[in-house]
Amino acid sequence: MPLAANAAIEQEPSSSPVTLAQVAGKIRGHIVDATTGEPIVGASIRVKGNKRIGSISDKQGGYTLSASPGVTLIISCVGYETLEIQAIEKDQVIQLKENSKTLGELVVVGYTTQRKESLTGAMINLKASKLKDITTPSVSNLLNGKAPGVYVAPGSGRPGSSAAVVIRGQATLNGNTRPLWVIDGVIVGDDPGQLSPQDIESLTILKDAASTAIYGSAGANGVVVVTTKSSRSGKLRTSVSMRTGISQLTNGNLHMMNGAELYDYFASTGNASTIPFPRWTPDLRNDNFDWWKLATRTGVSQDYNLTLQGGSETMNSLFSLGYYDEKGAVKGFDYKRYNFRLKTSYKPLSWLTIRPMISGAMQTSEDRQYSISAMYSMLPWDSPYDAEGKLVPHQYSGWVNSNSTNYLRDLQWNHYDGNYYEFMGNLDFDIRIAPWLTFSSVNNYKYVHSTGHGYEDPRSNGGESVQGRITEYHGQVARRYSNQKLLTNNSWGLHNLNGLLAYEFNDYWGKSTSANGTGFVPGFEVLDITAKPEKAKGGIAEWAVQSVFANARYSYDNRYLLEGSIRRDGASNLGSRAKYGTLFSISGGWSIHRESWFGIKAFDQLKLRASYGSAGNRPSALYPQYDLYSIASSYNAQPGMLISQIGNNDLTWERTYTAGIGLDASIWSNRLHFTLDLYSKKTDNILYNVPVTSLTGVTHIYRNIGKMANKGIEVAIGGDIIRSKDLTWSLDLNVGHNTNKLTDIFRQYDPSGQYIAKPVIIGDGSGIAGSASRILEIGSPIDTYYMPEWAGVNPDDGRPMWYKEGTNGERVTTSNYAEAKYYKLGSAAPKVFGGITTNLRWKEFDLSATFGYALGGQIYNYSRQELDSDLTYTDRNQMSLQKGWSRWQKKGDVATHPRALYNNKDNGNKASSRYLEDNSFFKLRTLSLGYNLSLPQLKVQNLRIYLNAENLFTLTKYSGVDPELPASDGSVMGTTGISVYPPVRRFVLGINLSL
Repeated sequence: MPLAANAAIEQEPSSSPVTLAQVAGKIRGHIVDATTGEPIVGASIRVKGNKRIGSISDKQGGYTLSASPGVTLIISCVGYETLEIQAIEKDQVIQLKENSKTLGELVVVGYTTQRKESLTGAMINLKASKLKDITTPSVSNLLNGKAPGVYVAPGSGRPGSSAAVVIRGQATLNGNTRPLWVIDGVIVGDDPGQLSPQDIESLTILKDAASTAIYGSAGANGVVVVTTKSSRSGKLRTSVSMRTGISQLTNGNLHMMNGAELYDYFASTGNASTIPFPRWTPDLRNDNFDWWKLATRTGVSQDYNLTLQGGSETMNSLFSLGYYDEKGAVKGFDYKRYNFRLKTSYKPLSWLTIRPMISGAMQTSEDRQYSISAMYSMLPWDSPYDAEGKLVPHQYSGWVNSNSTNYLRDLQWNHYDGNYYEFMGNLDFDIRIAPWLTFSSVNNYKYVHSTGHGYEDPRSNGGESVQGRITEYHGQVARRYSNQKLLTNNSWGLHNLNGLLAYEFNDYWGKSTSANGTGFVPGFEVLDITAKPEKAKGGIAEWAVQSVFANARYSYDNRYLLEGSIRRDGASNLGSRAKYGTLFSISGGWSIHRESWFGIKAFDQLKLRASYGSAGNRPSALYPQYDLYSIASSYNAQPGMLISQIGNNDLTWERTYTAGIGLDASIWSNRLHFTLDLYSKKTDNILYNVPVTSLTGVTHIYRNIGKMANKGIEVAIGGDIIRSKDLTWSLDLNVGHNTNKLTDIFRQYDPSGQYIAKPVIIGDGSGIAGSASRILEIGSPIDTYYMPEWAGVNPDDGRPMWYKEGTNGERVTTSNYAEAKYYKLGSAAPKVFGGITTNLRWKEFDLSATFGYALGGQIYNYSRQELDSDLTYTDRNQMSLQKGWSRWQKKGDVATHPRALYNNKDNGNKASSRYLEDNSFFKLRTLSLGYNLSLPQLKVQNLRIYLNAENLFTLTKYSGVDPELPASDGSVMGTTGISVYPPVRRFVLGINLSL
């Protein structure tokens, strides 16, 4: 919402006499943005010819003047064109058009609001108008491809899934790379929760130390500041949005064999005569059950939102209500969400504004995960139905793979249902102590209650051995947040000084309980009726952080800019000797275009920025400073305790120091704009759970163990290719590049008697035939893959080959996997990534498209260990050979794939770079066509009808379903397997109505 708190009252020369009658009454009105309809705060309203009569619009855009209808008003605001208009008797709504040349747009940043022109940090601001046609129910998915240097691993096609966001690369080994989310001034953690995208007015992504240091111990991974829509005074305004859509699974480049292809594949093996299938005849070529079709459907989604706002200058409110319902493209995956938000602004006194807010959300989900892997792996020769159309039992003798289970039989009973309830309330207020001094208070309470219910029927494969299993889960979370700050704003001559001094408190309490019971009569889903308690567990988690901080901003003639901040944080999960830490930033800017000697009039802006500062990170564990004991132990049926953690009372803050330089430029009335940022991040005192000898009684101890560095460049360029009354065409491109390396790591004892920095090998624990390991080694990226290197296929015998080290240290090949040497083989993070957005408007029609791309990253395709296994696994279907692939058949063949043998023992599918693939891609994320019209005779301000399509195509060499690194629990994964819910192609029809 653009505003200008320091807008000056215009001094107009008297051009005509003003009589007493003209100023005898009162006139009222509201100033709004002509494009968005949002209120403009800080606009100057003057009576032409009388410099004594004037006003400034308030936070709802409202104003009152001691004047009579008929006088001429002069309306001005930084960032908008000055307007002269005749006052009328009624509550007058005055629309101001943006004047891009003044660059007066304000951006919500760290605890304050700043004019875009005065910013000295690296950040991106996204208005709601840029996000209007995005149909995802997840707020984190909105950021995909919208900002340089912001990598978004999108959520899967699973309904309700969320994305993982990484800003300027991974700067920690602490596990959590997610940014901090701040919603309406409240720090809510590393997850936006159940916030509806429809409630968002703007998103600001803070990337450098100048922007994030003021958030202290939570800002090292970047910050996303969300401003939700606010109320405004005036008559009741109603907005309605309705969307309905369909979704379909996409296969990408992965295609499974049909019955004939799979039979020919088995029959082509060199040992086909040993195949023991009970039905091993050519008739199998005609058996072709489509498990994919059975498991999938056309998904359907509905999204409805209602917003009501209005009120008086003293009190006004905004109420929003939303409902989202999606039936997934995989059967058995359903998701619903209900949400509401009520924001009120109450000004009982001229110096006091009270802003209460309450919001809530409820979501329900149904999850039947097993069907995802089964729809790929089940043999096409086997049908889940018998000749009479009835479901066959598990280990059905009529199946070729008679040891397999009929998952469809299980799905008629088994399920897992989750429920999530979220409530949040604010009581905020501002006290204007003096024209230059304000006290602002933000107070928030958040409560979350979640439940889960799992049911495995006694007749199902998973429940048969225990006569059924019931699982119940209950969790509660309570968070309190309070921020008290003094804000000052002083101007004298060409000088301007803004500052804040604040105290902040944030704490968390969580409790969880889960229980399993087994043995019950089918159909009863109550834990109480189980015959045997299987397992019960629970826990309580708590942490707290308190902080004091200050910030100051100085500008001279909007030409020279200087800003600094300092913050001291104390956290409950750090050692008593290092519980408090101090973080800081300093930044500056030079608006070159404002210099008198700068004579290039085409430039609207040419600003140089520089910054340096620090941000922090806390341990992901809650009590790493304490010795902990487990009391869930027993010996000879007697209770006991075992040490479970050795504490580290010296554990201190992980700190990231960032230096950056940037350039902002725009020319020809913002016809073309350009931003360049260079940065260097160095992380010290890295927090890591270090492995220790088992003689200690534990396996790991939290320590500050090392250092790492990130460097990068970000570019954003865009502009209006065509700009006319009826036709506009704009194009925006952003590019991000980031590299990282480990520069120090903890020392380990060496047989030589010294402590040296040895590489650390990390496996992810996945993979049916071995894990795709990573290596932490000084000088290498922290996401470096470490595994045997694939050497291809031996043309003489068709056996797989890997590289090993020869007697003289040279690289030679071997077909013995145990002899293969491990090598560093690239990294997961792309070298270059970004997005392209284009918008075309002709009269009332608009067409927009968003593209995403990434180059140079690698992903380990676990799916191929199972589905491209050279028949190591004979109980599951196999993927078809792709273009450019070939299978070895006879001596002399130069092929990409080894010989296929029934029950193959060549180890060709073991973890190696064979399945490490380039995940470069270029995809069309969204395409939207809309039509806008107004119907004043029906009191319709705006009616927009649009059709939106997502994931229409992807260009990639990746052999799997989707090349983008998937997200799991908000974190980026470097691998993917057949249990990952595939992405969907979505088509949505929407209507937005404003009354």
